[in-house]
Amino acid sequence: MNGRHLFGFMLAFSGAVLADAPAAPASAVPAVARMSADECTVWNREVSFAASVANHDAAAFAEHLHPGAVFLGGNNKPRRGSAMIAGAWAGIVKGDDGVLHWHPDTVVIGGDPNVALSRGPWWTADNSPDAKAPFVTGSYISTWVRDKKGVWQVLFDGGGGGEPKPASAEDIAKLEASLPASCPKD
Repeated sequence: MNGRHLFGFMLAFSGAVLADAPAAPASAVPAVARMSADECTVWNREVSFAASVANHDAAAFAEHLHPGAVFLGGNNKPRRGSAMIAGAWAGIVKGDDGVLHWHPDTVVIGGDPNVALSRGPWWTADNSPDAKAPFVTGSYISTWVRDKKGVWQVLFDGGGGGEPKPASAEDIAKLEASLPASCPKD
């Protein structure tokens, strides 16, 4: 992917078609749950993963990927393996058409202490010529696994479901202001 169509990629990635829907109100941002120390470790890893894209750091982005990672796009064609995923995301990481941002609002660890689920909002500028709104928002869900050295890596990412929504600069400012700067610990 050359990054020229970041907005289009995010639409395809989520499997949605942008509708002429109003932006989601800031009040739609879910409350943040309290998390355990291990969940906060994953939270911080997710924040680091997002920072790798915001900082255009391809090596850091790839370092967050499990070697056997699978990212499932909206076309139900999985991208398998860290090398394939890093290649597919190269233009996004470079920021060719703007910067993709995301931030966790929830991290949970279930019965297996080495598997975690992270979810939260993503947002990006819509720089396409036929843009219906200056920004677009959506949600993501990622599955993380802890390796034998204790490092958490993304194993699965399939978007968060639902349609991306057009948003204004004010909507994005409210979203960013609603996100905690650090993990809300128990």
